[in-house]
This record gives sequence, structure tokens and C-alpha cells, in this order.
Amino acid sequence: MLKFTKMHGCGNDYIYIDGARERIPAEQKPELVRRLSDRHFGIGGDGVIFINPSDQADFEMEMYNMDGTRAEMCGNGIRCVAKYVYDKGLTDQTQISVISAGRIKYLDLHVENGRVSTVKVNMGEPILKACEIPVLAEDEKGEVIAEPIEIDGKAYRMTCVSMGNPHAVVFVENVQDFPLEQVGSGLEKHPRFPKRVNAEFVKILDEETIEMRVWERGTGETLACGTGACAAAVACSLNGLTKDTVTVKLLGGTLQIQWDKAENRVYMTGPATTVFEGEIEI
Repeated sequence: MLKFTKMHGCGNDYIYIDGARERIPAEQKPELVRRLSDRHFGIGGDGVIFINPSDQADFEMEMYNMDGTRAEMCGNGIRCVAKYVYDKGLTDQTQISVISAGRIKYLDLHVENGRVSTVKVNMGEPILKACEIPVLAEDEKGEVIAEPIEIDGKAYRMTCVSMGNPHAVVFVENVQDFPLEQVGSGLEKHPRFPKRVNAEFVKILDEETIEMRVWERGTGETLACGTGACAAAVACSLNGLTKDTVTVKLLGGTLQIQWDKAENRVYMTGPATTVFEGEIEI
């Protein structure tokens, strides 16, 4: 029997497993993730996150998409990691560090009545060089801002940012009726992205507020994406469309994103929620 906790950040839901207690061989994890993530035959979620001990940070986040592939970072997921470790007494600190795919993030926990309610994450520097995102471009060391890209015979303009994982941000006039599955999957698998890409479709509401839908590689549309919200905020600023601090409205909730250009750091603040806990036979 495998013990798990179902959690979500703005509707971006994952299955959380204490990797120190539940020892799963690495070669078995992709298939297990696919089983657990299935919304009809498993627990259901956008993926699985193992919370492991670490010698480099307070904890490690080992994240998998629902299709069993590894992912580098998840902004909504890392907030839930913070809530998990505090609420379960694995730490009594309200400032912690979490490493994922070799990158350390620093988190400030806001506690109410003994439980974490919101988390502010220092998401680090936005990566803008094409070769580091990665995205294929004529200038590999340059930035990809409002560059044209064709999906199914239609031209779009994308701005590319990595927040530890790659994102392509496209500005649209209508988010709700946008053909997200068609264009999102086309972007994800476009040959310009050697590691595939997450795609964000953004409508500017005003200089401090944006609305966004997201297509996550290996998962499909999700109700929210923390790193995607960060990438979208950076893309908005790069294109001169908003201020450097914005409210991001997603299908599952709202995130506050600040790009501190003096420090060149992106900060994300948002909720983390426990849904239920249980055991499942594996």
C-alpha cells in the first residue's frame, strides 16, 4: 500500500509522496506515475511529486508529468511541497529551500492557525537566451521576443522564457474561445523546441492584470501553471505591455508575480491546498 496526499495550487493538482518513507525504484516510477495520474483508473492529477531528503537543500522535489516524463520545475507544485513538509511536521521553519532538477528555490511560508495558507517563492532569474531555454533561433545567444512561428498554417508571435523549464508565451485577444488544444499541442511539439515547451496564451486586461490559459508539455491543459505565470509576466514586461508586478488570473485561481529587475529575480505568491490523503495498492 502506498500512502499519498492529493494537493493543488490554483487547481494545478498533483499526487504527493514522501520519498523518504515510500521507496519506489527509479525504473518503476514512470509507469507508476501514469497509473496514479489517470483520472478514471487512478487517483487523478496533473502528475506526481516525490518529496525527498537532500544534502543540498532542505528538501528535494522530484516531479513527473502525468505521462511519466520528468519535469524540471513546477511553481504550483513547489508551493504545495512547502505546505506538505510544514503541515506534516517535517520542518518547523517558515523559510525553507527546495531543490528540483539541480536548481534551488527559496520559499517563505505564511502560516495561519498552524497550517500553511500561502507561499512566496523566489523563482530565480528568468532565462532569456535562446540556447538556454532552449529554442532554436538564428541568434542562439539572443532573446526570442515577439518572433513569428507557424502552427497549422497560421502565424503567431511568441516570446520565450525559461523559469527552469521552457515556455512560449503568445498574446491573444480572446483567451476563453482560443483553440488551445490545437495550438498548444502544436507549439509543444514544434521542431524549434528540442525539449518540447509549455505554451501560455495571455490576454492583457490592464497594465497590472492579465488572464491566461496554459498548455503543459506532457499533460495538456491545466487549471494553472506557476512557472508559466512567471514566464508570462516576464514576457509582458519584455513586450512593454504591463508593469513588472502583475496579477495573473488562471482558470483555477490567481497568482501574484513580481519581476524585480534590480535583482533580476522573479517572485511568485499564491495558495497551496490539501485535498485529501489516502492509500492505494501498487
